[in-house]
Amino acid sequence: MTATQVTLFQLDNYGPWTVTPEPRPEPELQALQARLYADLADAVGDRGGYVFVTRFDNVVAVTNGLDREDHGAIQTAIDERYPVTVSAAIGTDERPAAALAEATALLQERGSAQDAARTEVLAGQPLGSSDDGGSTVRVAHFDVVDVTGQLTDSVDAYGAHLEVQGATHALSTHLYERHDALAFFVGGDNVIAICPDLDASDYEAAIEHVADEVGVAFQVGIGEGATASEAGMEAKFALEACRRDGSRIEGLAVPTAD
Repeated sequence: MTATQVTLFQLDNYGPWTVTPEPRPEPELQALQARLYADLADAVGDRGGYVFVTRFDNVVAVTNGLDREDHGAIQTAIDERYPVTVSAAIGTDERPAAALAEATALLQERGSAQDAARTEVLAGQPLGSSDDGGSTVRVAHFDVVDVTGQLTDSVDAYGAHLEVQGATHALSTHLYERHDALAFFVGGDNVIAICPDLDASDYEAAIEHVADEVGVAFQVGIGEGATASEAGMEAKFALEACRRDGSRIEGLAVPTAD
């Protein structure tokens, strides 16, 4: 059984800070956000999790295997390095989107993101070691078939960017609305989706939907593990099998022949 633990990291009072005592230069803010994301990615990744940037002031992490002490240590490390603090909330569910919705609600209950009194909140409980100890997380790693030939070497850079972003949006929306999955663009032509239990036909339908809507062909490798890192590496190897064999889906969702 899959069960996803999602942590929402949210900057405390970030909006007011960006204009106090006067508006700060945008490059300075972009650099701070990029460094913060990198540090969160390292800290969560060192503990077996995955981090996705979303809106920069809100960062979504898949944190199966991390406990409250791990989260507190990450918050402390950010506090020591940055002029802003980070609150965090943990949600769990078989459906990744429901886990994130739970985490979001827990954080909203503790105060507004622009409330100066809300500082380094840590809300929610991680998956337990007893009742949920046997659960796993599912990762699907999508990429565009022959992106170099189809886009990188044949379309101007911004046009290629728009093509990939359009395909990412179509894929992410389909997986979210149909399956309560969470999909994120992670650079290049890559999209990583955190999924509930799906079968091969669900992934096939998602790929067909994107091809029909925006004319971009995806392939996908699927992996599963106790942590996002374990599942993600399985998905990467499965995706390499797609590239090697010319298949569209490889991994746990593909039934094996008897």
